[in-house]
Amino acid sequence: MLRHIGTKRTYVHNVKLASLLCITAGFVNAAGFLGFSVLTTNVTGHAALFAERIAMQDWKTARVVALWMFLFLAGAFLSSFIVSFIGRNQRFSYLVPMLIEMAILLGVALFGYRYDHSLVAKEIFAGGLLFAMGLQNSLVSIVSGSVVRTTHLTGTFTDLGIEIAQILQKNIKDRAALKVRIKLRSVIIFFFMCGALAGAYLFRYFSFHSFFIPLAILGFTLLYDVYRIRVKRYYRLHNPFNKVP
Repeated sequence: MLRHIGTKRTYVHNVKLASLLCITAGFVNAAGFLGFSVLTTNVTGHAALFAERIAMQDWKTARVVALWMFLFLAGAFLSSFIVSFIGRNQRFSYLVPMLIEMAILLGVALFGYRYDHSLVAKEIFAGGLLFAMGLQNSLVSIVSGSVVRTTHLTGTFTDLGIEIAQILQKNIKDRAALKVRIKLRSVIIFFFMCGALAGAYLFRYFSFHSFFIPLAILGFTLLYDVYRIRVKRYYRLHNPFNKVP
């Protein structure tokens, strides 16, 4: 679901990618907010907070919020740079960004209990999650050709509203393609909300150890692509019907 790019990519690939990584993003968004009182999957709210802190002349908090926005940008940049450096058509070019994101989630799961509600601790933990979500959002956008974005819903709701209005028109062209896009937007919203609900619920019981859940989902996403290729090769090599007599 990650290794297919361009014309090789299908609607099914995008649905699989959206379902797994939207759950991850929704989970991190809810659990991160409950853990650190910070939205950790987008920067829209931080822009308003940054402006408010500037107006209040709270320069210390404004600096932290500016750092969070920069870290999301840095994550998106790094992910794109890695994929471009390795080559978009190189197999497993997505591996490094995913491993970095997994390392950050592992760090929060293992050391989040040390969070003491200080501004420095919030800066580190929340900043790490924003960096990780920038990595993920950029990677998914590159892989899907900007069709899927997993870390926020503002653009998705906007696109869905536009497309629903379009499909209600009688003279709309390419209605089938429009229905496919509506289904994909709905999948993104549904699984993001599922992830958010799971994150909010599980964080109440497992605290920061709940971050092992999105970590496991990312691990499954990587292993799915790796072992799916190996299973297919094994099947082709050992399937007697593929052998020429």
